[in-house]
Amino acid sequence: MKVNKEIVIASGNNGKIKEAQEILNEYKIIPMKELGINIDVEEDKETFVGNAIKKAETIAKETNGKVCLADDSGIEIEYLNGFPGVHTKRWLNGTDRERNLAIIEKLQGVPKEKRKIKFITAIALSDGNKTISVEASIDGYVTETPRGENGFGFDEIFELEDGRTLAELTDSEKNEISARRKALEKLREKLINK
Repeated sequence: MKVNKEIVIASGNNGKIKEAQEILNEYKIIPMKELGINIDVEEDKETFVGNAIKKAETIAKETNGKVCLADDSGIEIEYLNGFPGVHTKRWLNGTDRERNLAIIEKLQGVPKEKRKIKFITAIALSDGNKTISVEASIDGYVTETPRGENGFGFDEIFELEDGRTLAELTDSEKNEISARRKALEKLREKLINK
């Protein structure tokens, strides 16, 4: 796949756009909304990679073959056989806090060593014909109560080996270990070495 100097990103999330721009700094990252594209691709695949590929290919076709970057991510809890997995954002209607409290409830009485959680990010890059994808993850434990103010999603219940939750880290500490950053760096390597 030939990647020119521009990559369309299938996201309106400013944090994701900024991170992609920092890591893929040889390219200009353009949010799809700037091109007037505002479609919501249904995430109905069985894997994070499948959903990321579907989004990247769909948006690339909408832009007549511009290179498009898309991601999908979520959590898998070992004790719950990988739940909620690809349904992370959709398994319970409600706020992030309500979803987090429901997860904590599902694990009530389960000892820490069995509360393993994995955060996975899959990223796909497509021009509508050729597609490449990468995946990265970070591991931790589900806390017994939400902790920390600096985060969103499940950051407040995702405890790292050092005992802090993702929501207790500074932005720069979180960026250093983020699965999205790791995945973007893997993608960058693939682009450079292709």
